[in-house]
Amino acid sequence: MTKPFIHDDFMLQNEVGKKLYHEYAKDMPVFDFHCHLSPKEISENHQFSNISEIWLHGDHYKWRAMRAVGVPEEIVTGLEATDEEKFAAWAKTVPYTIGNPLYHWTHLELKSYFGIEDLLNEDTSKQIWTEANKQLQGTELTTHSILKRSNVKGICTTDDPIDDLRYHKQIAENPAIDTKVLPTFRPDKAIEIQQPGFNDYITKLAAAAETKIATYDDVLTALEKRMNAFDEVGCVVSDHGIQTLPFAPATKEEAAKIFAKKLNQEELSHEEVEKYRTYTMTFLGKQYSQRQWVMQLHLGAIRNNNQRMFEKLGPDTGFDSMYDYDMAGSLNGFFNELDQTDDLPKTIIYNLNPIHNEVIATAIGNFQSSGVKGKIQFGSGWWFNDQKTGMVKQMTDLANHGLLSLFVGMLTDSRSFLSYTRHEYFRRILCNLIGEWVELGEVPEDYSLLGNMVQDICFHNANEFFGVGLQHQEA
Repeated sequence: MTKPFIHDDFMLQNEVGKKLYHEYAKDMPVFDFHCHLSPKEISENHQFSNISEIWLHGDHYKWRAMRAVGVPEEIVTGLEATDEEKFAAWAKTVPYTIGNPLYHWTHLELKSYFGIEDLLNEDTSKQIWTEANKQLQGTELTTHSILKRSNVKGICTTDDPIDDLRYHKQIAENPAIDTKVLPTFRPDKAIEIQQPGFNDYITKLAAAAETKIATYDDVLTALEKRMNAFDEVGCVVSDHGIQTLPFAPATKEEAAKIFAKKLNQEELSHEEVEKYRTYTMTFLGKQYSQRQWVMQLHLGAIRNNNQRMFEKLGPDTGFDSMYDYDMAGSLNGFFNELDQTDDLPKTIIYNLNPIHNEVIATAIGNFQSSGVKGKIQFGSGWWFNDQKTGMVKQMTDLANHGLLSLFVGMLTDSRSFLSYTRHEYFRRILCNLIGEWVELGEVPEDYSLLGNMVQDICFHNANEFFGVGLQHQEA
């Protein structure tokens, strides 16, 4: 009988890696400390109508692949195409994705959540559509059930400061939800003063903070009020998804004048934009430090590159890519500014362009702190690096220049509840990598040493780093 594509030793090419995965990594709990899951869907224990809803709605990874093979946009994202038509188009696309992590993720998810071992293609599309949808009508694949069977102990969603956090409050009060679900404070729209919608956003921020915003001081006050509101529902982390980390030192007075110009709809120079961004980011960094929040920096995406499609579909629809720029000066400068007054919070840096791996891996060593293990982290392979080569490179570069054993590990960064197989995928790659080192004689075959290291990277390091006190026991 032919071995199924997804099997027990999938991605494990050495005996040490197999032992580390099956005996140490496989059953560790999941702490997904950065994702884009919907708190509303968690709160309401959402039941998905069909596999396209859970798989294709909002998944720009799949959209990009479908566009690449020529699927019409009206089927990729159009409102008139049926979900069955969208699924059929995806099924027809899947065989073309060999070599892309989408091929692995697709079949891992089918196997893990639906028990389906058939390869998805045009011939199996109808059968898999029918079987998956049948299972989705039961109680085993609601949002609560998926989180439980995926052994997810904690989640940090991604939330705008103007969010009223109603669903996080509902989740916290619901004893049926075993997973701790916390918000993440993501104030990008209050920082990116150069964006056309900035003034409108400031009006919304004022309403959310129940205050008036006429000056820059008012902006900072409103942000503080919203941070207080996030604190009240257990927030432990912020996030910034920015193209470049600004570092153009400025005084508060300068930032205030720049804000006043923007409010008056005057044009800003590049230098003024960077000064406003730098002062605001520095202010926020100090706030995070005082609150003992972790600061996440997602750096290096150049977004919405296709103007025609941006005007048609809006942001986050699959037209973003890697940016190339000088990172070292701004990264070290920004950290140094906060460190001067001992206001540098725990931080995780994620880069989209792998040319910056070693810049980050060496920079984090400049700002570690006594009494805190791994205070500044080089985050896991993000977005276009969220694949075998990218993950191996990120971990190898971190190991070469820092301490892999203190790494806080994997996250999904996903909008799909089926993406928890990405933690499994990461763990298989991690164990295989360490197994390769053992086979080369570069690392001792000491399973107590290596097993503990693997379990720390899978769960314990992140649990300690964020201070959320999640359960430690295995599934």
